[in-house]
Amino acid sequence: MKRIITPLIAIASIALLVAGCSSAAPAGSSTPVSGGTLVYATGDAEPTCLDPHVGGNYPQALVATQYLESLVSKNKKGDIIPWLATKWSEAKDGLSWDFTLRDNVKFTDGTALTANAVAANVAHLQNPATASSTGYLALAKVTGVTSVDEHTARITLSSPDSSLLDSFSQTWLAIESPTALKRSQDVNCESPVGTGPFIVKKWDRQQSVTLVRNNDYNSPPADAAHKGKAYLSSIEWRFLPDSASRYAALQAGTVDVIDNVQPDTIVAAKNSKGIQQIDAPRPGASNRIELNSSIAPFDDERVREAFIRSANVNDAVKSLFFGTAKRSYSALSSVEALGVSEPKLFGYDQKAAAQLLDEAGWTQKDANGYRVKDGKTLELDFPVSTNQSIPAEQSLFEQLQATTKEAGFKVNLHPLDLSSWYAALGKNQYNLVSAPYTKVGPDVLNILFNSAGTKPAPSGYFANHAQVKDPALDALLVKAGQVSDPNERASLYKKAQGIVLGGYYILPLYDQQNHYLLRSDVKGLRALPTVSTPTLYDTWLQH
Repeated sequence: MKRIITPLIAIASIALLVAGCSSAAPAGSSTPVSGGTLVYATGDAEPTCLDPHVGGNYPQALVATQYLESLVSKNKKGDIIPWLATKWSEAKDGLSWDFTLRDNVKFTDGTALTANAVAANVAHLQNPATASSTGYLALAKVTGVTSVDEHTARITLSSPDSSLLDSFSQTWLAIESPTALKRSQDVNCESPVGTGPFIVKKWDRQQSVTLVRNNDYNSPPADAAHKGKAYLSSIEWRFLPDSASRYAALQAGTVDVIDNVQPDTIVAAKNSKGIQQIDAPRPGASNRIELNSSIAPFDDERVREAFIRSANVNDAVKSLFFGTAKRSYSALSSVEALGVSEPKLFGYDQKAAAQLLDEAGWTQKDANGYRVKDGKTLELDFPVSTNQSIPAEQSLFEQLQATTKEAGFKVNLHPLDLSSWYAALGKNQYNLVSAPYTKVGPDVLNILFNSAGTKPAPSGYFANHAQVKDPALDALLVKAGQVSDPNERASLYKKAQGIVLGGYYILPLYDQQNHYLLRSDVKGLRALPTVSTPTLYDTWLQH
């Protein structure tokens, strides 16, 4: 997510941002007013496509939240609330859902929001040519969409899906104009068309996306602070990968909001009166290291546990994150109510690690202290996505490399750009990997740990990087995804997490970090309770 750039480029980047910041309200005003351009500087990887149906990653969701909308949303309590759909109902057999859509809503190309539009979007997500990953996997049980009437869409399923509403609350399944979807993918990637409060006007690659206000907007989610069009006239969505440059621009007032904030920057910002922070952990999975159980040496559970016992995560988090991240012992994010935490499984214990490796036959050591068995060194390949792991996290991996060496593991860290990282995973050329995955609800466990998740989606991406293939676990996850009773569902997911954690398939680290810093004159900005992306619909500028 961060790349090293020279000081001259950093200075030039800040200079380019100066012209983008404007304001609309007099100093001290507490009444929202219209007008102004907000400059948002993101440090996440620039999307290769602005349509989140294609692929489906977090950088896409960040920007697409401003111009695309979902069928449903969530409030702060986690309850499903109306958005483009006003109501919904599940059939008694659980094999279909009816969604009633808002009247008089149009996409920004003039196309009406109808049941046929919902059908076109589901078909687009399920079409292999779209190369969807996140949306495709979320709709695995959907067999079709029919129109009950113009504003009622019936979604049919192969089996009951207790996570369907969670899935449709996500930006990766947002509803786009069916007319626009008929364009070529290249054109749609440049300018997706939604019903949202802003419109994609221009994408200047490696620089920015310009968004302008949709003056006909009339479809905010049920928990929005106002109705009608957005307050801001426009948004300049800038790509500024260097963390120091982003923060310097925020301090200088040439940028209004930044994301992907480094831990030391968060600490520094607390002492600044003119800067505020929003901490919005992502839902779904925790940030974790996954151990590839399909190949040696992690096909042996004892070796997996030994690695985990020799990884001093607590000290690394404490020294590198300065209290901005809390250690996790769960497969799920702290925002997921059904998450199970098992600290006792992840205690740092070099003596236990040594004993486990001895039991597994790794009894010899070479001159460098690495364990050896049958002439082979206990060596692990760890591809690291420099687009997804912030510098503090990369430093954490280096600290874990050092502590696991004490037990005899040779960890080879391979910093890679995103495309090379995907390629390494696709070729099964890894023993360890840290792969963030955001999905609303506990059904993310089914995506990450069901054996079906070892097979690539049309995009080529697969999510079960630990390559867990356990029929008992599969059965629990499938059943949990079908039952409606909340107590039974919670019990099934608890048992499933027990298998994942107790099998030492993952090393939990902390929540997926999601910190935003904004100038104090930015008002009304909030993170959506669904996927924790910022929504600028209620935002206005006070100067």
